[in-house]
Amino acid sequence: MLPWKRLLRPLTALLLTAVVAVVPAATAHAAAPSSGWNDYSCKPSAGHPRPVVLVHGTFANSTDNWLAFAPYLVDRGYCVFSLDYGQLPGVPLFNALGPIDKSAEQLQAFVDKVLAATGAAKADLVGHSQGGLMPRYYLKFLGGAAKVNTFVGIAPDNHGTTLDGLTNLLPYFPGAEDLLSAATPALADQIVGSAFLTKLNAGGDTVPGVHYTVIATKYDEVVTPYRSQFLTGSDVHNVLLQDLCPVDLSEHAAIGLLDRIAFHEAANALDPAHATPTNCASVFS
Repeated sequence: MLPWKRLLRPLTALLLTAVVAVVPAATAHAAAPSSGWNDYSCKPSAGHPRPVVLVHGTFANSTDNWLAFAPYLVDRGYCVFSLDYGQLPGVPLFNALGPIDKSAEQLQAFVDKVLAATGAAKADLVGHSQGGLMPRYYLKFLGGAAKVNTFVGIAPDNHGTTLDGLTNLLPYFPGAEDLLSAATPALADQIVGSAFLTKLNAGGDTVPGVHYTVIATKYDEVVTPYRSQFLTGSDVHNVLLQDLCPVDLSEHAAIGLLDRIAFHEAANALDPAHATPTNCASVFS
């Protein structure tokens, strides 16, 4: 075996491990059913007239990614829904690995299902990691802008990631990028400079009619550099978590899984008319 081939598999494994290490494993979906959300009898209130659709990240699922945030929204009177997407044939448990444009089609169908069940004209979307990126394809290319009012991305890789420079090594290993694209298309799509990202970001980051919020942490070790998460557009609110609470040390996983300061800022984006200042004390809100 050629030397580069001996290194190819460890490099690919390292790319996968870097993501798996900081994203909740999708090992308990059947054992941990959602509680209080995905209730298709829920009807939006006058105070919260739009259902909220939660979009999980790479390797995660519709339950584990939202065990803290979904109840947070339900307790505040929202109708909340979450989906699984991006499954690969023969790969159980782990989601969001398929081509991102195809995952966006799954989101399209799910939003239509939620709107039909709730009777709402539009939904709001909140996504973590890949879930903060993939819906932008739905908004831009699949008619989602007509059905979505607000989109909140928590630690999204809007302009790709270098995985702390690790992806820069791929060109030195012939065949590595092809292997990654074939085995886990979504990971390849999220690398800086991918064909998917080039298409998505051509002509501007946003589409008219949708209110965008991005919540990032400077301690993100997966989406690097962290400022690549921010969007440019006329209706964009980019937020750095440490500007709200300097002592918040949340990294890529924690900001989406359990950070109530990030949750508070996301809730502000969903209901700006009743927004309250987000700061370190928001952890108790």
